[in-house]
This record gives sequence, structure tokens and C-alpha cells, in this order.
Amino acid sequence: MENVGGKVIKTLAAVAVIAILLFVAYSWLTLSWSYSSGERAGYVQKLSHKGWLCKTWEGEMALVSMPGTVAEKFYFTVREDKLAAEINQSMGKRVSLSYEQHIGVPSSCFGDTEYFISGIKVVEEPGFVPKPAVPAASGVLPK
Repeated sequence: MENVGGKVIKTLAAVAVIAILLFVAYSWLTLSWSYSSGERAGYVQKLSHKGWLCKTWEGEMALVSMPGTVAEKFYFTVREDKLAAEINQSMGKRVSLSYEQHIGVPSSCFGDTEYFISGIKVVEEPGFVPKPAVPAASGVLPK
């Protein structure tokens, strides 16, 4: 009977090792393969370093298409401290964030969102173009 107990322990250990290896391989695949990539422009409203064990940079950007419209929020994750510092420096400015979307990441240890930021550019504000003056009632423009 002792031999049977040893076989069971070895089998359970082998199953545990295989499960861990599968989890590592799946995590690597979801973090290295990108489902989509692109850019989003707007104003970064929030960037915080959070998490109990695994600290990640989590942010929120307001996407404003036209003045006066309700802003859509874009939630994102930053994995590099240097990039997070650049984003913090650009707070209050219009920016364009390059991102990669990683679907199926198995744990929030890698980030709370599926959008991982890979770059940032500060976007120049479009200049204000004043409207032409309204003609006077006589039809002659004032000088």
C-alpha cells in the first residue's frame, strides 16, 4: 500500500506542475499577442499606482470629440514606470495614447484593463478660429 500512496503523490505533483506550466504559457501568450492596437486622443484625468500585491498603473482618459458633448471614458493600464511618469507630466494637456489590446489576461496582477499603453504624444490644441463679424444693419461693416 505504501507504493500506491507514493504514486498518487507523484501523480498529483505532475498534474500541479503541468497546470502551472499551462498557466504560465497562457499568461505569456495573452500578454505578448495583441488582439488590436491603435491610438486614442483626449485628456488624461486620472493615473494611479494601485493593487494589493501587484501594483499597476491604472488610468482614465476623457475622449472629447466635440466641445460641449459628453466625454466618453477610456480606461487603460500602464506597465512601465517611465511611461507612467511621462503621462503624469502631460496631465491637463491633450494627448494621444498608443495602446495594444490584450484579451483574456488571466489575472488583475497584470492590469485591471485589457488596454495597455505603449506610447504617448502631446497633441497640439487646434487653434481658435473666430467667426466673422456680423454685418451692421445698414449692410456696411464697421471699420
